[in-house]
Amino acid sequence: MAVRIQKGRALGLFNLTPMIDMVFLLLIFFLVASRFEEEERALELNLPSASEAMPMTVRPREIILNIDRQGRYYLGQQPVEMQTLREALASAVRNNPLSQSVIIRADEQVPYKYVATAVNLCLQAGVRDYRTAMEASVP
Repeated sequence: MAVRIQKGRALGLFNLTPMIDMVFLLLIFFLVASRFEEEERALELNLPSASEAMPMTVRPREIILNIDRQGRYYLGQQPVEMQTLREALASAVRNNPLSQSVIIRADEQVPYKYVATAVNLCLQAGVRDYRTAMEASVP
């Protein structure tokens, strides 16, 4: 008695030819585009230099806000009062309205209310990118 094996119809339903055509077209496009980019930079030029030139987009400097065990605030290494800190944050946001970031570093023994106050000052000044920093310990 002969055994009949029925082949599935799944292979007949999917036509892979259009997908393979698209992959080859994309491959050709990227090969040609990368070649044009190489040719644009191949010409040897002595470009002028500008002493005062800056990049078009400058990543703003992150503000490091430190809080010691007694709850005193420091911008970098300089101790600051609450009003001075508020003004410094507002000034930084005016200079970089969309991308100013603040890193809050607090001593592990400091009460959390000082960290919450620092976060609140950031929000009042308009800083949306603030983070708390901690030291990672490797076991």
